[in-house]
Amino acid sequence: MREHLTLLTFGLFAASAFAAEPAPDGAWRDAPKNSDAIRVTVVTGGHDHDASFYSVFEGHADIAASVRPHPGGLARDLRKGTQVLVLYDMMREIDPKQQSVLRDFAEAGKGIVVMHHALASYLNFPWWAENVSGAHYVFDPGPDGKKSSYKHDEILAVTPVVEHPVIAGIGPFKILDETYKDMWYSPKIQVLLKTDNPTSDGPVAWIGPCATSRVVCIQMGHDRHAHGNPAFKKLVRNAIIWAAGR
Repeated sequence: MREHLTLLTFGLFAASAFAAEPAPDGAWRDAPKNSDAIRVTVVTGGHDHDASFYSVFEGHADIAASVRPHPGGLARDLRKGTQVLVLYDMMREIDPKQQSVLRDFAEAGKGIVVMHHALASYLNFPWWAENVSGAHYVFDPGPDGKKSSYKHDEILAVTPVVEHPVIAGIGPFKILDETYKDMWYSPKIQVLLKTDNPTSDGPVAWIGPCATSRVVCIQMGHDRHAHGNPAFKKLVRNAIIWAAGR
């Protein structure tokens, strides 16, 4: 997964585009301008990315996003101040405390959106993939000798599989993005969008198998080509709103 240099420092970008950071106890220091806005914590780290990623959260009065990169991203309880957790990090291993933060958040019925290289995270915490995301990137070959692969700059023709609020208003579309192949998937996921690109497994958006939280996984979202795609931006927005129970 090719790394990209961040084009803008987070500090400069966040000052104009994001709401206040949660306070240490998980509460918000300053209420968002729209008090009814969905409070979103975006966790990054472990993988460089285009600053265009943050544009996905701009221009929505009903979404107040705050970025928390690692190592602090999962360092404290998120249940009080966060309604939806967006994961765009790539940390192959996390410590027991971070595992507890994730488990507590999911079991509290909070919303979760897992995006792109975050599907390669938390591999030492199998509970996460089995019960929440429903999939993970395979770095080390299993008994069948297979491991996952990726390919940049692929044109994906994406089509809806079912009717669902997460893909409402999103018909078939094309996107230039990175594909993943030979990932592990739980048989319990509900596929929302798929592609027939041969360098992909097929599913590019699905509902995770979590019994307590609303979980949306989006395999797409590598760089500025995806971040600027109108259908992708609508997909992320829909995913956050649905995950929040709106």
